[in-house]
Amino acid sequence: MRAYRQFASVYDRLMEDMPYGEWLRFARQCWERYGMPGTVVDLGCGTGSVTIPLARSGFRVFGIDLSADMLTVARSKWEDTPQQAIRSGEGSIRWLQQDMRDWELPEQADAVVSFCDCLNYLLEETDVEAAIRSTFAGLKPGGVFLFDVHAPRQLHRYAEQQPFTLDDRDVAYIWTCDLDAQRHEIEHRLTIFAREGAERDARYVRFEEVHQQRAYEQAWVRGALQRAGFSKVEVYADFEWKAPDEQSERLFFVAVK
Repeated sequence: MRAYRQFASVYDRLMEDMPYGEWLRFARQCWERYGMPGTVVDLGCGTGSVTIPLARSGFRVFGIDLSADMLTVARSKWEDTPQQAIRSGEGSIRWLQQDMRDWELPEQADAVVSFCDCLNYLLEETDVEAAIRSTFAGLKPGGVFLFDVHAPRQLHRYAEQQPFTLDDRDVAYIWTCDLDAQRHEIEHRLTIFAREGAERDARYVRFEEVHQQRAYEQAWVRGALQRAGFSKVEVYADFEWKAPDEQSERLFFVAVK
């Protein structure tokens, strides 16, 4: 697993259409079912697009990510947040550069979320199991681990539908994929052209990124959660409280310690 490096500088621009509001809605609905937390860990927080709204809603949040560059962007966004936008002055964020496979806090949290298929970036079963064990250890009894992952079929769809392109004024990319069908593992190769400078002196900087993801069968993930000690594990699909089927793109796991 690698840091995002230059990608951090354009990440929010490329991800602006991602359903962050849906992830936040689903988290709140989950907590309404299992108990509203006070302390939340956002595991694989990236540039803070989930972390910051949680803090603005009054939660005490720990944003954890492996990439120092992504955390730099996240801190900048948080510092630019008007303090009056934070509900009752209760919300706060502590940013931590840690590996999700062995993260830890000085205290246990009430809830952990990990959205935008973060666990798919762990390419070996042992790595996923390590992240799950660390999360179990970091939760209070009764705490909830809520996360989403790509279903294996979704990675196959990416390979079938490639290449993907974007050609906007400030950023463009060419995105191709290479799939290992047996392992449900995909390599995303992006060539990105990012616009820099003022209008008259603008130029495009080219850089390349390679990202790998692996999808795991639903039954295996459920078993890994149970082996780590989670007493209750439920699986839903695509931001809805419904059971997954063959067409499901994202699997949402709710695991209670």
